Amino acid sequence: MTRRIQSTCIATALVVMLVARHAAAQPVAPAGAAVGPVVKYGDPVPRDVREMYDAGIRFLLATQDASGAWTDGQAGPGVTGMAMMVLLASGEDPNHGPYRDAIRRALRSMIVGQDGSTGFLGGSRGHDSMYQHGFGMLALAEAYGAVDDRGLWQGVAATDGPGVGRSIGQALELAVRCAVTAARSNPHGAWRYSPEARDADTSVSGAVMMGLLAARNAGIEVPDETISRAVQYYVAMTGDNGQAGYSGSAGGGSDAVTSITVLVLAIARQQELPAYRRALDYLEARSRETSGIDGYPTYTRYYRAQALFQGDVEAWEAWNAGLIRELKSMQSRDGSFSGFAGRGGAYGATVDTSLALLALAVNFKFLPVYER
Repeated sequence: MTRRIQSTCIATALVVMLVARHAAAQPVAPAGAAVGPVVKYGDPVPRDVREMYDAGIRFLLATQDASGAWTDGQAGPGVTGMAMMVLLASGEDPNHGPYRDAIRRALRSMIVGQDGSTGFLGGSRGHDSMYQHGFGMLALAEAYGAVDDRGLWQGVAATDGPGVGRSIGQALELAVRCAVTAARSNPHGAWRYSPEARDADTSVSGAVMMGLLAARNAGIEVPDETISRAVQYYVAMTGDNGQAGYSGSAGGGSDAVTSITVLVLAIARQQELPAYRRALDYLEARSRETSGIDGYPTYTRYYRAQALFQGDVEAWEAWNAGLIRELKSMQSRDGSFSGFAGRGGAYGATVDTSLALLALAVNFKFLPVYER
């Protein structure tokens, strides 16, 4: 998808959003449409979703710091990118709407922190560094083509950081190069916590793969070899029953990594693979049979929402109704969410709130990554 086409798609989505928010009648699909009007054209967004989303955005806007970043709990370009994607997914015009300045501050923060030589977005090379890189890359890809960055650096001094003046496209190309280089040196063709890692896991790899796939869809060149090797890694990690593994051997992993497997293979257009069908069947069964979520609840909801939407719209619709009720009961009065891992909020309210809202944002279908 070229940048111009992507911008047109987002502009069209904004028009649909305005109609949906102000019209009582449901849009009617043209004759012969392959999918129903709810999925293809967008029903008016449920009121509970819009109210939760708006409250969550108010929290994020209130907690963004002067540099444009979010720094409670975990911090870095990936965390900032998550919060920025919430704003992009809202349906408001990113260039003239109410979140314009917040989006631009976030982009500047991410780009200034990027290593101009390697393209690395992860900051310090700690436990979460390639998570930061993957989510940061995804956010840049979603902004590319949607955000007019011609005035991004207006009024910013060159001394404010080495990345000052770098466009969104340039930053995204650098980030892709970093991820591709890391994969080439990895025996699994996938990713772990640092760019130099020799092992891999399906969770970190999911963050990086979604960033690469979004970049490719936005028109950035991504080598076919990189995508193919990562796809084979996910196939190898999928057990006979469809349950994905986390690291090492196939199967036995959490609902989160099975959701990631379904999503990655769907966005990579690999639905014909037997491993994809097995993983989707397993995930659908888990979504029907269990009310709770093992492991990392908010993280799992984020990926499961996208995986079910890509894999089986009817299954997503049934599960999404329960998700809306569940999140409505969890949202704090200030609009935030908590409960990423049940570890006393160690990941911070920005991560929890952003992931919860992005799970709900599938209802809007405005981010290119949420298209079917």
